[in-house]
Amino acid sequence: MGRTKSQPIELVEDVPLADGLNVNLNAMTEHRLEIMQQLGDGLPYERDRIVHETRFYMAQSAEAMLEAGRRLAILKEVEPRGEFENIVEEQLNLPKTTAYRMAQAAVKFISPKLKDSFPALGMLGKTKLFELMTEDDDELAGLKDGGTLAGMTLDDIDRMTSRELKAALREARETNAAQQRVLADKNEKIDTLSTKLEKKARIQPPKPDEEVKKLRAEVTAISTEAESAITVRLSNAFEILSAYCAENQIDTPKDFMVGLVCELEGAARNLRSTFDLPDAPTGNAAPDWLTAPEPEINRQEA
Repeated sequence: MGRTKSQPIELVEDVPLADGLNVNLNAMTEHRLEIMQQLGDGLPYERDRIVHETRFYMAQSAEAMLEAGRRLAILKEVEPRGEFENIVEEQLNLPKTTAYRMAQAAVKFISPKLKDSFPALGMLGKTKLFELMTEDDDELAGLKDGGTLAGMTLDDIDRMTSRELKAALREARETNAAQQRVLADKNEKIDTLSTKLEKKARIQPPKPDEEVKKLRAEVTAISTEAESAITVRLSNAFEILSAYCAENQIDTPKDFMVGLVCELEGAARNLRSTFDLPDAPTGNAAPDWLTAPEPEINRQEA
């Protein structure tokens, strides 16, 4: 049986593009083909595949960096300092600072605490690993299980540039340092008050009413300063942090802020528990004998 002759397909005439647009599209197509021919291993361009492969090789690069760093750490510990630096510069063509950072990163991330977490951390790339070297091991290990570091999850860190990560970590350290200074100032004032109380206990005590007034004034000053640190300084710090995140299109670290507030609330609850304090005053703030008016003098006796 003879083959049926196929009917010719009628093609719809293309609508001509504007000259400028047509030239631009042709140029873009030619440029893409040229790039893929040079760099694409003969495969067509697919964004998802290229992104996946980039992440894969970034992890390989980080792992290779740590393997090199581990060997640099061995050289650093075995060879004399001057000889180690000569090997690094003359035989490996590495700057000394880079070699030391690679050795430190290897010691950090190949440690028992972080060994299981490294596959996830390695996806961040070696530049971000350098930024994370000084962070706490427990917090870094918790990132792979959904934990946070300075209010950032592993996905948050992955989406950041290295510069953004460096800025966020620096800001978190500055905030923590400020909190430590406030705590140190508070502890210093408490120690000073304790010292004063000890000294007063060793000397002839004054009248109870005068002594209590002084002690209440000192305790009130400490309480007022603590309240000011929360309502003014901490509130301003939260505003600055929120404004910075909004300006740079970064999610505001609400978990980090909530954690700080929870610590303050916990401290207040501990005070109530330690001193068996009710939720609200039940009477006069001062005892009757301290606030009672002085008795009138009998004029006849005078």
